[in-house]
Amino acid sequence: MDSTLKFALASLVFNIAFATYHFVIGLVTRSWWLLTIGSYYLVLSIVRFAVLRSKSNERFTTKFTGWMLILLTVPLSGTVILSVVRDRGLKLHMIVMIAMAAYAFTKITLATIQLIKARRSTSATLITLRNISFADGFVSIFALQRSMLVSFEGISETEIVIMNASLGSAVCVVVFLLGLNLVKNKKFI
Repeated sequence: MDSTLKFALASLVFNIAFATYHFVIGLVTRSWWLLTIGSYYLVLSIVRFAVLRSKSNERFTTKFTGWMLILLTVPLSGTVILSVVRDRGLKLHMIVMIAMAAYAFTKITLATIQLIKARRSTSATLITLRNISFADGFVSIFALQRSMLVSFEGISETEIVIMNASLGSAVCVVVFLLGLNLVKNKKFI
């Protein structure tokens, strides 16, 4: 469990840096997408911090995190709507895209490793951190896909809209279900 908490702390630092990056670039470029995704990562950072600081009432922390993940589907839905209706994304250099891909796939891989390690665990903290990691990873995959569609040629505007709407909606549903899993989990009642 100690290595999991260290990983969660490192993830917290990256989330805060990622949120700050999105806010600053969003303000400079006046991109609602970046501001919205920055708010998502900021709230996710606060939730992860609350889980790491909580020592006494795991049940309350787990339920709180579940409700926060459910509420996070609102700004996440906003990012999906923005990516479909208005803000298609910024064309990024290939090196930036490779870095984004490495970051997103590392998040999903580490979240999957945590799932395997914690699947038999009854620790509310481990299960809560696992769900936060998956919510974080899936949003990173959505942001990567969104950027890749506009950065690489050969995809029509209609196909970009369909892909953004499809994957974005799926990610919203997954984050909602991760939150619902924490709220409804009978182990923590």
